[in-house]
Amino acid sequence: MKKIVKVVGFASFIGIFYIGFTTYPKLDLISGFSAKSIASGHFIDNRSQEMIEKGDNDIEMIDLATNEIDQKDSFATASVYGLKERKAIYRPGLGATLIDADFDVSRPYEVPKRNFIKTNLSFPYGNNEPKDTIFANLNYNKLNEAVANAFDKKGKINKRTRSLLVIYKDKIIAEKYDTGFNKDSKILGWSMTKSITATLFGILQKEGKYDIYKPSPIPEWQNDERKIITTNDLLHMNSGLEWEENYSTICDATKMLFQAENMGKVQLEKPAAFKPNTHWNYSSGTTNLLSYILRNQFKTHQEYLDFWYSALIDKIGMNSMVVETDMAGNFVGSSYAWATTRDWAKFGLLYLHEGNWNGEQLFDKSWAKYVATPTQGSKGDYGAHFWLNAGGRYPDAPKDIYSANGFQGQKVFIIPSLDLVIVRMGLTEDAKFDVNGMLKGIIGSFK
Repeated sequence: MKKIVKVVGFASFIGIFYIGFTTYPKLDLISGFSAKSIASGHFIDNRSQEMIEKGDNDIEMIDLATNEIDQKDSFATASVYGLKERKAIYRPGLGATLIDADFDVSRPYEVPKRNFIKTNLSFPYGNNEPKDTIFANLNYNKLNEAVANAFDKKGKINKRTRSLLVIYKDKIIAEKYDTGFNKDSKILGWSMTKSITATLFGILQKEGKYDIYKPSPIPEWQNDERKIITTNDLLHMNSGLEWEENYSTICDATKMLFQAENMGKVQLEKPAAFKPNTHWNYSSGTTNLLSYILRNQFKTHQEYLDFWYSALIDKIGMNSMVVETDMAGNFVGSSYAWATTRDWAKFGLLYLHEGNWNGEQLFDKSWAKYVATPTQGSKGDYGAHFWLNAGGRYPDAPKDIYSANGFQGQKVFIIPSLDLVIVRMGLTEDAKFDVNGMLKGIIGSFK
């Protein structure tokens, strides 16, 4: 009996040791994710701590964190069993930033200058409610059924759709929100932010201020094989630079998002693993490097901050949008843009109209074709910071669909052949949420 007790005790010790050995290194990332999520969700969208913990933070291991909000000083802290406490501070205009012990919270900082243009026009070109329009070629019963089917039935938490918006010929034909969300709710787009970042290069190129086909303007690369990497390669995730993006473990992406002071430098410092345009590899580090490159196109930090809003975001009335910054003050172009569902839809409409916004051409028409053209090695799934259907990912949807996609199933679909934009925001990936079925149902409602 004693022998059995000893064996069981030893096995338990080994089990505890193994869990501690494998989990402890992740605690910094767990508490970091949780603190950042709590701070952003609460201070940007006014969500309660309970709502964020049950929704955004309801992820395996992330739910181990214990969180606390300091309303007075605008920050959130998180730890796991009292270990590895992390802090995220909120600053109006910059959103929430995960900080380390060396960060000086009293240091002055610049914020983007916003220009909220008020008009008497209806959505999407103004601030008034959209006008009701009835289309004879649309079966509204089928459409409403398809939209309702994207949401969980009472008592279920499988699909976890938060909002679904369908726009046809610039008119909202369907709009639905889950409990706790509405048209004014700001929702994190995660990697849909990548498509925002890329668009700024299209705008600069139209203005004749940047050439994406020239080698990237990075001094640190000029004395090695990386000097031939172009911005075009970076936009296509085809730079050949070393990078690991695997959110189930500690990797380049997680260390960048939850530990780096200047996220743009993480990919910059990686060596070349392949020649450019020979090895497609999805990389959030690449997008933050692009944000870093954008910063260096301006003489002052204030100009860089303002450009994102004056040239694109506020230009098309995405006034709810907030793009968050890292500790160095640069926009986290890979992951951290928040906006209402309607404002995310405006971004899709800009591309549906090939860069034209109510008569003003923000980027060349060719840019819309450029981002929607498959890149080498992606099997038709990826263009230039947009996802594609050219490879048949969604078999019951048109091949010309392209989209801005984000973690947990954030989607802005642009469907040129049908004059449609569809936005779905939620908490489930394609593996659990039938995106193809949703598209099929919506598209099938047209006669």
